[in-house]
Amino acid sequence: MSLAISQRSDYTFKGNVSLGRHGWLRLTPAHSVKLVDKILSSSSLKATILDPFSGTATTALLAAQLGHRAYSFDINPFLVWFGNAKAQNYTEDELWDIQKKVGQVLKEYKSQLQEDHWTPPIFNIERWWSGSTLRILASLRTSLAQQFGEPEQNHTYSLVWISFCRLVIETSSAAFNHVSMSFHESVMDYNAQDIEKLFLIILDFVLQSAQKYIPGHAKVLRVDSRHIVNSGHLTIDKVITSPPYPNRMSYIRELRPYMYWTKFLQGAKQAGELDWLAIGGTWGIATSRLKTWTMEPTDLPEAVLEVVQRIQMSEGKNSNILAIYVLKYFQDMYSHLSSLRSVLKPGAEVHYIVGNSIFFNQRVDTAALLADLMKILGYGEMTIEMVRKRNCNKALYEYCLSARWREDS
Repeated sequence: MSLAISQRSDYTFKGNVSLGRHGWLRLTPAHSVKLVDKILSSSSLKATILDPFSGTATTALLAAQLGHRAYSFDINPFLVWFGNAKAQNYTEDELWDIQKKVGQVLKEYKSQLQEDHWTPPIFNIERWWSGSTLRILASLRTSLAQQFGEPEQNHTYSLVWISFCRLVIETSSAAFNHVSMSFHESVMDYNAQDIEKLFLIILDFVLQSAQKYIPGHAKVLRVDSRHIVNSGHLTIDKVITSPPYPNRMSYIRELRPYMYWTKFLQGAKQAGELDWLAIGGTWGIATSRLKTWTMEPTDLPEAVLEVVQRIQMSEGKNSNILAIYVLKYFQDMYSHLSSLRSVLKPGAEVHYIVGNSIFFNQRVDTAALLADLMKILGYGEMTIEMVRKRNCNKALYEYCLSARWREDS
């Protein structure tokens, strides 16, 4: 297989930012609308699509836009709320009601600027927003909550809170252009007029794109994809998803500011629990818990155990804990792919967008290892296609692993 392949920015979140609802919030881990569209092109209009790692609901939304019935799973309550808001149809009256009430909020919130308002318990919050900007945002949030209720209270008004999420990130000093979050050198000061103008621009973009009717159906459910249970109503024709990669990145790194401001996240401990529940267990409390984690009896491929051993025997710092992390990643993916079978139709297609990793010069060929794992679990017809080179100087690539649930399984 040739490694002469480009980075293909159109196969990343960058290709989504101008595509209406798909561009409401800019999140680096979001996978490509273009890539999902390519995989969906062979599906009949009666297909039922599943994304068991919903993220920003790219797969479910696009499938519904193309007339399919789609479901997505996620463990994160914010992403469940956000995905359902993206995939919902809105009436003209509902959109006009939002516009009118936001206008009223912008007239009223300034009278409360000198009062003390709730601000999210984000560590070192002044690094994100200047004191004056934070005071304006907090007052605006209070007035929005008085007018529209909290985000989970009225799904029609989710569009307001999505717009507010984009406002808080665009007025912050955070930079998400790299796999590790960073901050700009200085924190910008925004006055009330600038914030109002920016909020209205964002709201107009969200409301305009929400006008377009979605002919299909999409629903995001709060489900741990390691433990899928078929309640009888799900029969899936095609799975299109991009699970976490074994790269030790925090599952909710970019989501924290949105989740704090919308009150889906109350503190660092809660954030750590979500990271631990992610495939592999990625960050924070996961580091200490991995030390006492024990592997369940599982028939993992020999190749997985070999790469774990090579990482463990390397001389890298924390090589032992990272070896356990990689082992837990494939244990979790085993649980996922095993339980996924309960909702698949015979002959169902599965497509996994995954990336490889390197720990202490030991390569983790994620796609090939998952293909071995699928074979053990009864999947067949595995193919691996290299999709793109990831944005770094190392030999890291993204692949599409495709397979079929055997009809005789």
